[in-house]
Amino acid sequence: MTAITATNAATQAGVTVDTIRTWCRSGVVAAVKQAGRWIIDAASLAYRIKLPTLLRRRRPATFTTETMVAIGGNRWQKGGMDRVYFDNWADLAGLDVSYYKSGNINGASWQGEGISNAQARLILGSISKVWFDAADGKLHCRYGWSESRVASPDEIWEHAVAGIRSAITAL
Repeated sequence: MTAITATNAATQAGVTVDTIRTWCRSGVVAAVKQAGRWIIDAASLAYRIKLPTLLRRRRPATFTTETMVAIGGNRWQKGGMDRVYFDNWADLAGLDVSYYKSGNINGASWQGEGISNAQARLILGSISKVWFDAADGKLHCRYGWSESRVASPDEIWEHAVAGIRSAITAL
């Protein structure tokens, strides 16, 4: 058993020392009292800290105009059409790009792995538009003019949809 003090436990859990003492008294965390001080089992505390996340139910991703706007989409209505366009689809798909002041790519990573600037440019060019159509309740994309060696346009589209779903469930 790795033991920690109530003060250290409070710091780790982001709660007050009084809360830790209450958890100890009620048996929420495994602890023993020695010389008037609580000695807390670190593994038990780690489980207690993680517990709200484990208990929280995942909501299904509901595709609505409101949820699409809430995650960064831009609503467009004209001629009986109601759409939400995503300018940030690459971020949602897992492409992280930094730019120089000139607008050229400075560095990039795809799904956490470093890639060349040229491959990042090709990924950005593989999908030209991503939008949600309120009429049919579905996500759509228009494929672009390029294809990367890192990922096919279909794989990039799948990652974009997964990123949108993940962003909605995180709301």
